[in-house]
Amino acid sequence: MTLLITLSVVVIALLIAGLALYLFILGGQLSRVADTLEECADLVWDIHSNAEVIEPGLERINRTAGTVAGALPLLYSMAEGIVTGATYEPAPADAPPEVARPAMGTRRSRFLEGVGYRPEG
Repeated sequence: MTLLITLSVVVIALLIAGLALYLFILGGQLSRVADTLEECADLVWDIHSNAEVIEPGLERINRTAGTVAGALPLLYSMAEGIVTGATYEPAPADAPPEVARPAMGTRRSRFLEGVGYRPEG
């Protein structure tokens, strides 16, 4: 019977020691979490104080964005009109290719004028 009582006391002591170790480790982890949360709270307050300066300008930006958003349908319809007029239409397959010409028209050479030759036409 004494052996049973002794083993019960040892098991209870080990259980209490295990719980104490668990609580010690848990307390250390909770302490680190609390420190981290305190640092986060300080950062949040810094961000809040920095954002207070931006808020009046943000209202102006939102008002300008609203104006731009209101003009988008008009701009969209104007862009559609431009695209409709500039839509590429490929040449028919049986048509001969066009000769490439410069956009400014035919070039005029001044070399011939320098020697006094002026072609007719």
